[in-house]
Amino acid sequence: MSEPRAASQPSQEFEKVLSQSSTQLASFDTHDKTPLQRLQHYLHSSPAAVPMIVLVLSLAIFGAILGGKFFSAFSLSLILQQVAIVGIVGAAQTLVILTAGIDLSVGAIMVLSSVVMGQFTFRYGLPPTFAVLCGLAVGAACGFINGLLVSRMKLPPFIVTLGMWQIVLASNFLYSANETIRGQDIEQNAPILQFFGERIRLGGAVFTYGVIAMVLLTAVLWYVLNRTAWGRHLYAVGDDPDAAELAGVNVKRMLTTVYTLSGLICAFAGWALIGRIGSVSPTAGQFANIESITAVVIGGISLFGGRGSIMGMLFGGLIVGVFSLGLRLIGTDPQWTYLLIGVLIITAVAIDQWIRKVAG
Repeated sequence: MSEPRAASQPSQEFEKVLSQSSTQLASFDTHDKTPLQRLQHYLHSSPAAVPMIVLVLSLAIFGAILGGKFFSAFSLSLILQQVAIVGIVGAAQTLVILTAGIDLSVGAIMVLSSVVMGQFTFRYGLPPTFAVLCGLAVGAACGFINGLLVSRMKLPPFIVTLGMWQIVLASNFLYSANETIRGQDIEQNAPILQFFGERIRLGGAVFTYGVIAMVLLTAVLWYVLNRTAWGRHLYAVGDDPDAAELAGVNVKRMLTTVYTLSGLICAFAGWALIGRIGSVSPTAGQFANIESITAVVIGGISLFGGRGSIMGMLFGGLIVGVFSLGLRLIGTDPQWTYLLIGVLIITAVAIDQWIRKVAG
């Protein structure tokens, strides 16, 4: 009976030494970091912090220059109206980029969905509500095709969505015959198509249902990404798809679901776009894909996947809106807006690389 005890003694001592070493290592990791390293780790764990700081500083700078002209309730609510469509499309782009992909077709899907809603109503005489559902289905179908090509055929997301962008864009012009449905006709015969353009006044502020939809969509997706298993699986796929597969995540199904949901959200943005511009135009929203990527990148979401917050995307879109309105009120050349936004994009990517190198 004494021999087993003697044999287990070295094992117990080894475990004790290992435990002490782990404790010392954890203590070293916690207390021996420089302030710069602590900042990097904080930014790594809170990716929305940088765009939030930039947004606050931008508001403060333009507020100091323009005073009440910029900080009026009307001006601030106008910024929200301007970024509503970009925010909705940016939410779709965020889901895809978190999986280490990219979707260049989001803008084209948005416009085609809006055209389907308008043409089904006015060309075929279908009930407007049913036409809206058809438009949403078209967007989801486009996203589903993207997802199948990326997940099942292992094609690069950039190539797949670039091709889909061309196909959808051409289909949009061919189907609509480059015809614009006037806002007056929509208002008289199918007002539901302009629903998200309706305004709500709160004091001096003016909000649209499109703004409210953007905020609610962002809140819902934030909860899903941070509080559900589906959200954790999405981050895992973006961080390391092979490890996620070994952990039991169905990577192919996840990618297909993400691209399908992205297409559905883009179709929803198409509905909101009709309310925003008041008409159905096949030429509207041509730069939505670039604007959505801009909001995502400035928002601190990593293009390498697996890291970022959808709240950061919203902050990124608002930063662009603040710069656009602020520089316009100052009276500068519009090209300065593009120049500064370009600088912000490069800076955001550089910060992301810096954070990943040290804290990753």
